[in-house]
Amino acid sequence: MGNRGMEDLIPLINKLQDAFSSIGQSCNLDLPQIAVVGGQSAGKSSVLENFVGRDFLPRGSGIVTRRPLILQLVNNKAEYAEFLHCKGRKFVDFDEVRQEIEAETDRITGSNKGISPIPINLRVYSPHVLNLTLIDLPGMTKVAVGDQPPDIEHQIRDMILQFITRESCLILAVTPANTDLANSDALKVAKEVDPQGLRTIGVITKLDLMDEGTDARDILENKLLPLRRGYIGVVNRSQKDIDGRKDIRAALAAERKFFLSHPSYRHMAERMGTPHLQKTLNQQLTNHIRDTLPGLRSKLQSQLLSLEKEVEEYKNFRPDDPTRKTKALLQMVQQFGVDFEKRIEGSGDQVDTAELSGGARINRIFHERFPFELVKIVFDEKELRREISHAIKNVHGVRTGLFTPDLAFEAIVKKQIIKLKEPCLKCIDLVIQELINTVRQCTNKLGSYPRLREETERIVTTYVREREGKTKDQVLLLIDIELSYINTNHEDFIGFANAQQRNVVNKKRAIPNQVIRKGWLTLHISIMKGGSKEYWFVLTAESLSWYKDEEEKEKKYMLPLDNLKLRDVEKGFMSTKHIFAIFNTEQRNVYKDLRQIELACDTQEDMDSWKASFLRAGVYPEKDQVESEEAAPADTFSMDPQLERQVETIRNLVDSYISIVNKTIRDLMPKTIMHLMINNAKDFIHSELLAYLYSSGDQNSLMEESADQAQRRDEMLRMYHAIKEALNIIGDISTTTVSTPAPPPVNDSWIPETSPTPQHRPATSAPPPSRPPAVRGPTPGPPTLNPIPSFVAPPIPSRPGQDPFTAPPQIPSRPARIPPGIPSRRPPGAPNRPTIIRPAEPSLLD
Repeated sequence: MGNRGMEDLIPLINKLQDAFSSIGQSCNLDLPQIAVVGGQSAGKSSVLENFVGRDFLPRGSGIVTRRPLILQLVNNKAEYAEFLHCKGRKFVDFDEVRQEIEAETDRITGSNKGISPIPINLRVYSPHVLNLTLIDLPGMTKVAVGDQPPDIEHQIRDMILQFITRESCLILAVTPANTDLANSDALKVAKEVDPQGLRTIGVITKLDLMDEGTDARDILENKLLPLRRGYIGVVNRSQKDIDGRKDIRAALAAERKFFLSHPSYRHMAERMGTPHLQKTLNQQLTNHIRDTLPGLRSKLQSQLLSLEKEVEEYKNFRPDDPTRKTKALLQMVQQFGVDFEKRIEGSGDQVDTAELSGGARINRIFHERFPFELVKIVFDEKELRREISHAIKNVHGVRTGLFTPDLAFEAIVKKQIIKLKEPCLKCIDLVIQELINTVRQCTNKLGSYPRLREETERIVTTYVREREGKTKDQVLLLIDIELSYINTNHEDFIGFANAQQRNVVNKKRAIPNQVIRKGWLTLHISIMKGGSKEYWFVLTAESLSWYKDEEEKEKKYMLPLDNLKLRDVEKGFMSTKHIFAIFNTEQRNVYKDLRQIELACDTQEDMDSWKASFLRAGVYPEKDQVESEEAAPADTFSMDPQLERQVETIRNLVDSYISIVNKTIRDLMPKTIMHLMINNAKDFIHSELLAYLYSSGDQNSLMEESADQAQRRDEMLRMYHAIKEALNIIGDISTTTVSTPAPPPVNDSWIPETSPTPQHRPATSAPPPSRPPAVRGPTPGPPTLNPIPSFVAPPIPSRPGQDPFTAPPQIPSRPARIPPGIPSRRPPGAPNRPTIIRPAEPSLLD
């Protein structure tokens, strides 16, 4: 293999790849592509072959590369090649690769010099290459031959631009030394896509074919026609060498001998040749790798931070410690009790921001769901009046009563109090469900020990169920106590006198016009009337208003709450929202010409919360009254005035007394549940759970670690150490590799501006007879030693620490060796040459 420089990079890349593969990830370095651009027969394919170290590309005169060849190099232990169009076939003989490229080219383009933009994809696996993409492009031409179309120049140009426009593509602008560099199409098209010259490297080929007495010294020294990254000269194998099967190693040795023995190039032989071109490109790849490392490092560091919290509990884990299981059991039960209490009582650490849980959900049950359920059972006005009427008549029997009977009042009140049992028991069931969910969430941390988790959950759940029965008994006892004695001397009870004076039946709660709730709701109306939209709703004690947004500057509507009620609306087939409606009991329009408006919430909890807020504002839910209306006898609606007054009085008394009972129950229910269920459960977990666990079975079986947990622990520790190792490797690479800064800009105005057709400059018919004094003057010129015959390979002339660009000249100037067709490029009136790269500035040529 000839590419030693690339082989130096392979261990570095392999280290990174191994570090990332050890943690199950890919190391995405995305190394740059390398594209060769130049005219026909400029030596582009030969330059590419030197990177692979194999002869596998077609050679010849004229246009040989007639389709783009995308060559993917893959670092692999075995060496073989694969084509995308021949999947599954491995080419071990690289002569067969060349034949397949020629056959595939002819299959698309024909055998008469035709071209095609359809690329050939070749993948070469070898232990001597990096994971790179090389692109061999057709040579730029002016005249169509054979089957080539008339616009061949534009087609090839567009084909080249398609590949080299990418920012991650390094451009090798290949120009033969025996042509005019000023008219180089390769440099011109490179300047189009890389005006700063940061990714363009000039490559001068065929230095051995120049006319005798001429050389390209000034060009290679970047004095004449300078480029930002300079030029590198190479000597490829001739067609005779290729036909004679000259080995690439032998060709590289011959190339080095040429540069060391040539009097014009020997002083810069170390900066010439294919090995230096490879070294330069490898430095570019190293720069790219170093630029990529910070992103890879930050990615690994973030993973390390996320792992450290979980690894902390495993750092001191010793399976053989006999006291470990006892200690772990005590710690886990203690932690379970702390977690349970924090979830119920609330805590500042590890707050769940995604949803309500534990104590917050129980609080919502106490103060939103339960009051709503209480209100729902006492609002059916028509049904209640009918029951009061029947009670009065049944108390009087055959007699016609002159006074309002107490027994009718007590009968109606007791019937209403009995209805409280259902919402109270429902409240307990909801709290039980939340407690069990909380226990389940807290036992998630015991997942390392499945048996312990199962037993803990079973014991605590069983205890909660036991307390459920006692709590329900106590709540039913509270209601029985309310039934046992109707206290008409209560300070909040209005009494008979005040009841007879009241005429307003549906009275609202006497609260000031304060804001009860704000939030986003979706207003559902038909598409013809504007469609569904989200608004910012503000509910007060007297009105419901909605605005465009939460700034509350643009009010859309304000709806008074008088005579409004709520009803549930079924969700649509495709709808995920929960919907309820507001309507007017007097059949009036609520909004525009709508009898009701539908409001949608995202969750059931939001809807329950809004309903509870409407209850506080005095807007109650509707109850289906169809059955009661059908069952109602005619005499209910034809009461005499005296009976109507008695019904009205008892109705007011019942309303007053039930509100007292509701207030009492609303106050006592949370207290009873907290005392008999939640606080008892906390005490049980802290004081008795451990004893129950010890008595439930063998401690060793309880503390058996699950296979999944053991595997997870091992994987986590392995991942943790692998990431730390990968970070160390990245640190080593950062310190052992050197990033070369880009050279300073040069005056490259000599390259013609972008144009589809190359701009030909007038050229002199013959080279100037001698080099002007400025060429070998004392200031800019490099040192030149005594001429040595070309057949002797002299040592490199410059001494250690001496830069050939700054050493004083040692001999007078000699006749110039300028290649034919490379005239002087001085602009008129400018005696000096273009900008010269100073030796103190970093350069890829060093």
